[in-house]
Amino acid sequence: MITDLRSDTFTKPSPEMLEAMFTAKVGDDVFGEDPSVNALESMAADIFGMEAAVFCPSGTMTNQVAIKCHTQPGEEIICDKLSHVYIYEGGGIAFNSGCQVKAIEGQRGRISSEQVLEAINPSDIHKAKTSLVSLENTANRGGGSCYDFEEILKIKECCTENGLKLHLDGARLWNAIVANEETPQQYGEVFDSISICLSKGLGAPVGSLLLGNAGFIQKARRVRKVFGGGMRQAGFLAAAGIFALENNITRLAEDHVHAKQIAEALIKKDFIGKIMPVETNILIFELIDGFTAKSFETAMANEGILCIAISPTQVRMVTHLDVTTEMVNHLISVIKAL
Repeated sequence: MITDLRSDTFTKPSPEMLEAMFTAKVGDDVFGEDPSVNALESMAADIFGMEAAVFCPSGTMTNQVAIKCHTQPGEEIICDKLSHVYIYEGGGIAFNSGCQVKAIEGQRGRISSEQVLEAINPSDIHKAKTSLVSLENTANRGGGSCYDFEEILKIKECCTENGLKLHLDGARLWNAIVANEETPQQYGEVFDSISICLSKGLGAPVGSLLLGNAGFIQKARRVRKVFGGGMRQAGFLAAAGIFALENNITRLAEDHVHAKQIAEALIKKDFIGKIMPVETNILIFELIDGFTAKSFETAMANEGILCIAISPTQVRMVTHLDVTTEMVNHLISVIKAL
């Protein structure tokens, strides 16, 4: 039995999800004629109370399309220095949009309204024009940390007062919504655009959605095509997304419980240093006293448990729908024996 905790992107479609995919009605999505894609986009937009959505192959694409739509070359984007859009998207902000980044030292991947206000450039021809703020919720490199929604409202107010657009990288937004008992509509009312992933905790094999108003999504479709993201009979993938939205959201709470149980076992060991607070399904912890991140990764692999070293001293584990209670109990027994 292999327990794969490297990422929640390693989930496999369930038999029920596969059946939905096999029986999907499809057409040509570039022509706007795939009924399953159209249904998924309409469903997602309705869930968030937004006007429209566009289906893309990845969260990186939805983020990059959004940034391209919100900015002009030579402008500047504000985000946390650990943001996925900044450190894990291949330099896409510079390559695709010709923009630069003002990366802020936030708290576990989250920035404050005060930091945003301070980071906005003055109206000066020597400075890049600040045009966009991008937040990530939950924050991957922050150990799955969640924004306080009241802080998001303050950031929105700052953006409105200074003529900035506000984008949300919501790759794991469902985890934050479940953990904090929030609603998607809260987010739809605040953000100019939202990227949501279907291929992480929700268990779909491929796909993300970009949401916004009708004019923004019309522009996003053109940019998606330019980026090579126009798909044809994508309804087979969209059907998996529909199944995920209908069946796999509330169960995310199980992943959060599993992550906390693993953290409780880890903190009792002398070779474990700092563990980031576990709010959702991501654990990031420090190795000390004889273990390096790589040697711990190897020790786990020898027991059929896959995790990932993200620095010389830090390991990340991510729980998801393919990590069962039995697997978690086995992992805990392995940790106790180390």
